[in-house]
Amino acid sequence: MSGSDTVTVGQRVKELRRAAGMSQSDLAAAMGRSESWVSQVERGVQPVERLSILQGLADALNVSVREVRPDAAPVEEVAPEDAPKSNDLDGLRVALTGHPALPSLFQQSATKPEPSLADFRRQVEEAWALAHASSYATLSDHLAALLPSIEAAVRHAPAGDRTELHSLRAKAYQVAAASFTRQDQADAAWIAADRALQAAELAGQPLEVVSSLFRMAHAFMRQQHMEQAEQAAKSAVAVMAPRAEAPTCPPEELSLLGAMNLVLAVINAREGNRGPTRDHIDRAREIAARLGGDRNDFDTEFGPTNVEIHAVSTAVELGDAGLALEVAEQVDASGLSAERQARFLLDVARAHAQRRHVGEATAALLEAEALTPEQIHDHYLAREVIRDLIQLSEPRVPGPLRELADRSAVV
Repeated sequence: MSGSDTVTVGQRVKELRRAAGMSQSDLAAAMGRSESWVSQVERGVQPVERLSILQGLADALNVSVREVRPDAAPVEEVAPEDAPKSNDLDGLRVALTGHPALPSLFQQSATKPEPSLADFRRQVEEAWALAHASSYATLSDHLAALLPSIEAAVRHAPAGDRTELHSLRAKAYQVAAASFTRQDQADAAWIAADRALQAAELAGQPLEVVSSLFRMAHAFMRQQHMEQAEQAAKSAVAVMAPRAEAPTCPPEELSLLGAMNLVLAVINAREGNRGPTRDHIDRAREIAARLGGDRNDFDTEFGPTNVEIHAVSTAVELGDAGLALEVAEQVDASGLSAERQARFLLDVARAHAQRRHVGEATAALLEAEALTPEQIHDHYLAREVIRDLIQLSEPRVPGPLRELADRSAVV
């Protein structure tokens, strides 16, 4: 979309908003965005490249997409039978409901022997491995059994074991929180992150508390609660940044500080704040350079490669597809988890979609699908870009794209 087209869209949004008797704050609330984002759209500062965003604006203004942008392709209605399939984490969501270990309050005896500390360590590590592989159906069954078990164990264990059990409990809930966020179940992610935070504090592990805040910030972002996400990240950065000035600051602490700066970069990108986005990416780059290589402290996968992946993602959010693709050419994500590699390819696909490169975007999505099929089939951004590509290529949708849409239950 050219600069003049972007201005035209912004002007049209402003006209339609006023005709509907809506204020900028009204439209922002309907879109789940900030008032400043709406203002930037109307002034042409924030590009509106994705057809899904155009559809969201049209829905909020109660008009058709073509009234917002005349050259937009029509959007098909989604029939009930074409609605997204049930989520792979539904079983875990049910397991998270209610008190985590209610029988323990009534002194009910366990029906089977409790696992040892070594068993719990192995099961938590396995949970993170499944999450990084985006094997959510298997992860759901695994955590649905692990969480009640560890909740019961921590209430009956000898005093000397409880600290480590609380720490393992925090890690297990962090896996749940991260996975719920990736699978678009942010309310469940919030609950899991809050339980992780409480467990980490009981374990006397302040860095695990920060790691739990990291998960919570992502849950808030997915719910479009940007102020709460920013508060969670800023509160951690305010405490950790002064500590990082010491040459002896542990690398694990630096990793969390860098990861929180990436969270703040994403928040600002989604709000259309280019300067702060760039500042947080630069700060994360400095921290990553200080670490000297990719790490996976607290399962954040923070390091130079992940910083550049976020540079691509934030450029896409800001509508800078050219910059995103330029940075992406320099990224080798092969050393990261399958989940991070696929997420990177998804952002590459989004950038190509913004440039209306249907073939290149489809190729990136198919490569990502080969790595983590569950993630690509279920992730809201993947489904969004697939839908955009179909609209861009109508009436002649390429076969591979149509087949991918079928596998993802996207109309």
